Amino acid sequence: MKLSILDQIPVPNGLTPQQALHNSVALAKMADDIGYERFWLAEHHSTRTLASSAPEITASFIAAQTNRIHVGTGGIMMMHYSALKIAEQFNTLSALAPGRIDLGLGRAPGGDYAATFALAQGKRPYVDEQYQKLEAIQHLMAGEKSEDQAYSQVIATPFKVAPASMWLLGSTGQSAAKAADYGVGYSFAQFFSGQATQEIFQIYRDRFIPTMFMEKPQIIVSYAATVAPTEEEAEFRALPIDISRLWLMRGEMQPALTSEQAQEYPLSEMDKMQIEHNRKLHLVGTKEQVAEKLLQDQETYGFDEVMINSNQSSFEHRLESYQLLAQQLLTSK
Repeated sequence: MKLSILDQIPVPNGLTPQQALHNSVALAKMADDIGYERFWLAEHHSTRTLASSAPEITASFIAAQTNRIHVGTGGIMMMHYSALKIAEQFNTLSALAPGRIDLGLGRAPGGDYAATFALAQGKRPYVDEQYQKLEAIQHLMAGEKSEDQAYSQVIATPFKVAPASMWLLGSTGQSAAKAADYGVGYSFAQFFSGQATQEIFQIYRDRFIPTMFMEKPQIIVSYAATVAPTEEEAEFRALPIDISRLWLMRGEMQPALTSEQAQEYPLSEMDKMQIEHNRKLHLVGTKEQVAEKLLQDQETYGFDEVMINSNQSSFEHRLESYQLLAQQLLTSK
């Protein structure tokens, strides 16, 4: 099984954003050394709890610090940016690190209404034309004229470099057919919705049209996971993530608690029931337990690759979570 990392660059209590960013670099270097396939950076705006607002910049720094791992975005939120700017950024990255750059594109805002309004410079965000923008990005990256009037008289610089691979992000399956029609990889956020089905991925495979950005259909499924040497320790490390999800559901963005603080956090019976319900979105256990679940899902759904998001409050615990999974799933590498 191919194994990859989605890093949101969490900033838990007691950590500065600068430290969180340097932790991301250290995590990527470790992943590069032990056989992970990809290292993607998320895009989140106007939050103190995550430090990944500019994934294309962090990706360029990390690509320069690593040797073989694919580096990219999970994803660039298309609504905020010109297709020309995205094409030029990723043509530049691809020219500097050929064969190692992934452009993952998302349709969500990556922030609240205030952040979305600010990124649109106080104008109406372009939320309805995103597939048209994806097509324009493809034409520009390929060195072709876009049919979109806004980009019909320009070229993307650097011109006609070997393109980055391109992926479309989704969490409900509605984008599966679009990913196929545009000939890009499909990255499904199981940790966000928990709604993966065989039908979603079969639609994608059946409709896929090869392009220069993706020669054959490829499916990544992303999971949140907490892996530890024992099941009890995994539960201890997972609780701050479970509580953070409760806060997110309430619209509260607070720095993650430490595992010790989480044990003292007052949880109502309703909270405990919600945490139990949310466990379909968060895999918790030993390396054997989590790997077994991932392999079962791969057998059920037929995806090509797993991408793991581990946001434990301790960076050492995050490293160990990824290391343990690699021991179980990448032993052949």
